[in-house]
Amino acid sequence: MLFDRDDTLIRDVPYNGRPELVEPVPGAARALELLRTHGVRLGVVTNQSGIRRGLLTAEQARAVNARVAELLGPFDVWEMCPHAPGDGCGCRKPRPGMLLSAVSRLGVRAAETVMIGDIGADMGAAAAAGCRGVLVPTSVTLPAEVEAAPAVAADLPGAVLLALRTEGRP
Repeated sequence: MLFDRDDTLIRDVPYNGRPELVEPVPGAARALELLRTHGVRLGVVTNQSGIRRGLLTAEQARAVNARVAELLGPFDVWEMCPHAPGDGCGCRKPRPGMLLSAVSRLGVRAAETVMIGDIGADMGAAAAAGCRGVLVPTSVTLPAEVEAAPAVAADLPGAVLLALRTEGRP
């Protein structure tokens, strides 16, 4: 299972380079523990354009990622796109590059993988990579993104339960 980082696993602090500001969303630790109990491999795929924009360094972004793992437990794979929207890279969501890399590194098939995120770019990347998508809307999620999402859950624990049920797990 793959997760967006900001506003999906942790509260979004724009261009955050400070680990002490990391705050998990409600229910995140419980949801991830449920997945680990079921033997689900976990990955994070996160756009971090603040690196390209000079607002934080890659080292600062990795320190924030380390704090996420400290608070929420280990992830099997981390993928981070440092590019700005206009750079034309293949990794920045909604393009599928990070998801395809994560799936390959996890040794699973994209069709067996669920991507959970909070905006349309997450769902677009999931579709482009051949993964299933579950949207967890926040205050920044556009109504059209909710309408277009293949599946929607009210919160992260609900998204995890929905994903597990669609895989035939209890």
